[in-house]
Amino acid sequence: MSEQSVQEFVEQTKKREKAKDTFHLETDRILEVTLSGDLWAKTGAMISYTGDIRFEREGLLEHGASRAFKKTFTNEGSELMKASGEGNLFLSDQGKKITILDLQNESIRVNGNDLLAFEPTVDWDIFMMRKVAGMMSGGLFNILLEGRGRIAITTYYEPLTLMVEPGKPVRTDPNATVAWSGDLEPEFRTDVNYKTFLGRGSGESIQMEFEGWGFVIVQPCFEGTMNE
Repeated sequence: MSEQSVQEFVEQTKKREKAKDTFHLETDRILEVTLSGDLWAKTGAMISYTGDIRFEREGLLEHGASRAFKKTFTNEGSELMKASGEGNLFLSDQGKKITILDLQNESIRVNGNDLLAFEPTVDWDIFMMRKVAGMMSGGLFNILLEGRGRIAITTYYEPLTLMVEPGKPVRTDPNATVAWSGDLEPEFRTDVNYKTFLGRGSGESIQMEFEGWGFVIVQPCFEGTMNE
């Protein structure tokens, strides 16, 4: 490992001043938000900030009774916090790679654990994959984001986008599936036999199948394998 002085390290890693949008990647794994108003972010994602910024945990009825009811039963570990004020906010999520998407009257569904932040101009709602709820612990939940505004999603390592076309379905491991087109409605396939039953309890035994037009974003590694 090469050695360097403290001053050399500071110069190499310090924040660079440059023109940027509201959402800006300071590094591949740190999101900088130039805040002037409100922002919704994953609870616990703040690593630093400058300026006058206040943080509030999402209120039970913050987004209406319907969403509050859904969140009561999701157990997603993806509660939201609202950051309000003026300043620079730095967000990260366990060192995962961050991707910024700019919605232009579009919609996308994101796995609840993989959503880092989004602007208040983006509308959202929570959906549960009821068909798979009995197959995986706690079921599977995703967040539909639509309208205009920036969102930030996270992945372990580099994401891969697979295109979906009629007659050419794409099948994925639910744990590795990060996001997909808002108008795609995945079905679930099971392949439970003697070998898969004795082996892995999820993954190849349960698959998401996407049919139609659109895209699916997957990651090469997920939290379950990071601990193995």
